[in-house]
Amino acid sequence: MSTASPEIVCIGETMILVTPTDAALASASEASIGLAGAESNVTAGIAAAGHRVAWASRVGDDPLGIRITDELARRGVELWVERDAEAPTGVMFKDPSVEGSSVHYYRRGSAASRMASGFLAAERLTGVRIVHTTGITPALSASCRDMIDRLFEDARTAGALVSFDVNDRRALWSLEDAAATLARLADAADIAFVGRDEAERIWGTATASEIRAFLPNCALLVVKDGDVGATAYAGDDEPVFVPAPVVDVVEPVGAGDAFASGFLAAALEGVPLAERLSAGHEAAARVLTIAADMPPHP
Repeated sequence: MSTASPEIVCIGETMILVTPTDAALASASEASIGLAGAESNVTAGIAAAGHRVAWASRVGDDPLGIRITDELARRGVELWVERDAEAPTGVMFKDPSVEGSSVHYYRRGSAASRMASGFLAAERLTGVRIVHTTGITPALSASCRDMIDRLFEDARTAGALVSFDVNDRRALWSLEDAAATLARLADAADIAFVGRDEAERIWGTATASEIRAFLPNCALLVVKDGDVGATAYAGDDEPVFVPAPVVDVVEPVGAGDAFASGFLAAALEGVPLAERLSAGHEAAARVLTIAADMPPHP
């Protein structure tokens, strides 16, 4: 068994996703069970691309936690997971309707929300090239927010780059808290991903160039603009734009995570920025054409 470090470690909560299959949630009698977690979605995409990747988190010592870890292990993801006998694995219900799906979270007090400062110490991250997380994690609890702040420091002490996807979740915290915390973390990251629409919602920045001006210190900023394309800003270099491919969309959920997985996998391979953006688009397209958050298992 190899003792080499994973190339990328992704940290964040994954929940069990329950989706009715025969009616809206209030009247459904049948449902499917899957996984919902931005960071684990990214790990699945990176593993599918052939890279060593670990998922770091906490789950309840319950069958739902086992289901999550079994599925990720089946996809080739290394598990850096603590099991909590006192706090449960989080659950999310999707409620489909003709107007669009809504979601209902049952994650307050979950095992993952108990992650705290030092959860991933610098020593554990030795040899890791990229540490990735999202704006969902600091919204889970005060201890998770402290953990992410410390993680940025420990990752760099270990010699890893910090990758951060803004991934604002309006239901988890106030707009004021989200705007300030997400701006601070994105600007401090080595690689940051942000959707143009979410940036406008939380910061009032309407264009990619305005977002770059708002986040001037991020070494590599990627602004995603849905079916238009994505723009990368690296230092003071001219921005690189790659249009999105035309895709027959089945469901958009998970596409942003897939984009990050494709981009980060390409970054590990050292290809130019335009190729990284194209890899992100290709990974997102694979998820957009299926009714699932995760990429198809290779």
